[in-house]
Amino acid sequence: MSDDDRDDSRKVGLWVVFTSVAVLLLGVLGFAVVRTVKGSAAPTAQTATAAASAADTADVLVDYTTTTAALATAYFESGSAALQADADPALAETVKALAADPAKRVLLSGYHDASGDPAMNAELAKQRAKAVRAALLVAGIPLNQVLLRKPESTTGTGTEREARRVEIRLIDAP
Repeated sequence: MSDDDRDDSRKVGLWVVFTSVAVLLLGVLGFAVVRTVKGSAAPTAQTATAAASAADTADVLVDYTTTTAALATAYFESGSAALQADADPALAETVKALAADPAKRVLLSGYHDASGDPAMNAELAKQRAKAVRAALLVAGIPLNQVLLRKPESTTGTGTEREARRVEIRLIDAP
């Protein structure tokens, strides 16, 4: 084999190597750009999903006796655990209060009325408290600062709307 043939095969080999490296770099850059564009398109949805999945792992219900008045209250429609738009001021007030005193925790107490199946009502009250917790997590409250209290039934002179609520209290960390 002559020196010219060896130089030609080296040139072809180097060309193949450089082309492969260039294609690989372009692929990595393209992937990074696509991921960045897609990632910024829906950060709220991803954050809400992550908050909900993290919150589902911490469904421990505490038996905590409260001595303080509720900081805020979120109300719900009958048979629903969907957070209403009018809950935004209550959530904002909670976030503001925790920012002022980060040593405190939030205690969420879900309530239900006495009508219907008690087990289903207790689960609905728990789901309502979890909906408030998920909204607080999305608002930036750490999971370890939010406690769920065992569901309670409301009886007496209160209205049906009063029975379908989650009370939000600030408490000292237990």
